[in-house]
Amino acid sequence: MTMKVREPLISELSAPGRRGVRFPESDVPASPMPKELLRADLPLPEVSEVDVVRHYTRLSHFNHAVDIDFYPLGSCTMKYNPKINEALSRLPGFANLHPLQPAETVQGALRLMYELQEALQEITGFAACSLQPAAGAHGELTGVHMIWAYHYDRGDTHRNKILVPDSAHGTNPASSAMSGFRVVEIPSDARGNIDLAALKAECDDTVAGLMLTNPNTLGLFEEHLLEVIETVHAAGGLVYGDGANLNALLGIAKPGELGFDVMHLNLHKTFATPHGGGGPGSGPVVCAPHLADFLPGPVVVVKEEATDDLPPFFGLETPAKSIGRVRSFHGHFGVMVKAFAYILMLGAGGLRQVAEDAVLNANYLRARLQETYHIPYNRICMHEFVAEGRWKDAPDIHALDIAKRLMDFGFHPPTNYFPLIVHEALMIEPTETESKETLDAFTEAMLQIAEEARANPEVLHSAPHATPFGRVDEVKAAKELVLTWE
Repeated sequence: MTMKVREPLISELSAPGRRGVRFPESDVPASPMPKELLRADLPLPEVSEVDVVRHYTRLSHFNHAVDIDFYPLGSCTMKYNPKINEALSRLPGFANLHPLQPAETVQGALRLMYELQEALQEITGFAACSLQPAAGAHGELTGVHMIWAYHYDRGDTHRNKILVPDSAHGTNPASSAMSGFRVVEIPSDARGNIDLAALKAECDDTVAGLMLTNPNTLGLFEEHLLEVIETVHAAGGLVYGDGANLNALLGIAKPGELGFDVMHLNLHKTFATPHGGGGPGSGPVVCAPHLADFLPGPVVVVKEEATDDLPPFFGLETPAKSIGRVRSFHGHFGVMVKAFAYILMLGAGGLRQVAEDAVLNANYLRARLQETYHIPYNRICMHEFVAEGRWKDAPDIHALDIAKRLMDFGFHPPTNYFPLIVHEALMIEPTETESKETLDAFTEAMLQIAEEARANPEVLHSAPHATPFGRVDEVKAAKELVLTWE
């Protein structure tokens, strides 16, 4: 039976005279509000503090979170993040700063940003970095703009297309199109790599670049990576690296040394800030020397070198041919603090272990499920893999049914229906932070669901059963939004 809970809305708890907060007496003279800002009627609920606390705490329990249980959302790296990073980002010396303060009053913050730039360059093998982009897709857009600026600066204005593999992240085509490029899709071969013949056929003098996610959304490392990069470079194009899957490469491979020209990183996936829920994110861009002048500014630089008596003095500087600001001020500083703390805490060896454990966990799950769930590109994967949520002998079962049923076991479903090149896709990313016991429990749930799909498919069709709300119509919910309580 589907369980549905009807909790009272906070407006229904309202009663005249109840107050949850009492403001202190004003210590400045009262000033009338401009009439155009006043509303004739503002029916705010009158509720006590305890009602407010209980209401929002109750709502928080309706949401799944990585702090509650397993969250194997593929290509999003929803891993547990150490709480010490949250505490450090809230230190008054960081949290109470203002981006317009004079440089001499924020040397600690500027030094952190500078050393984070240097750390990200070392981790990725690139020569320069800008911390300004506010999220992953924003970093993508920034990188593609830099590619456009590079070609424009050289007079190659005829280069008007970006190549995007069908195994790329879904925002890659949008970032290219929004930058004014024509998007050309490159198919995958039978092993989940870029089809080299198709790539070479498109590499003419109109190609501006290739947007390459490696490992790709199938969780596979590009087997012909060097040849792919050389092919694009030979045609005069640049190679953009989508760094959202960097969790699989930390301490093992440096994209800059493999030949990529520019790349964005997701500090809110790979380097500790909890991902999801609308932000905040951070999508720094790192690049090779020939693109350094095109980075968005300002970036943090050493204005005065250290002496025997004084530490170095840091300041902000805009690169010579910068594409300009892509965000107000200097980026999401709180996310930078968390990422820097995470890098320092783990060190080089710890970062490598992150990647090794993430890859080990993904391959463990793949090996345990491969006899029950069809995995179209079934070879050693990196941090994630993609299985099909369908069987010939259970034709009415779909990936969505499996995902909904998983919720009854306390697990967040994996990514559904992406990448598009896998039918009824279930993209599973366990991350490095999950124990073998958790992975085994998830596996047993998946195996039980596979048995139910044949023996009792209605259990899947009507799932979830153990959640506060039953199955919702996502299409209707997206088209007929209800944004108020009334």
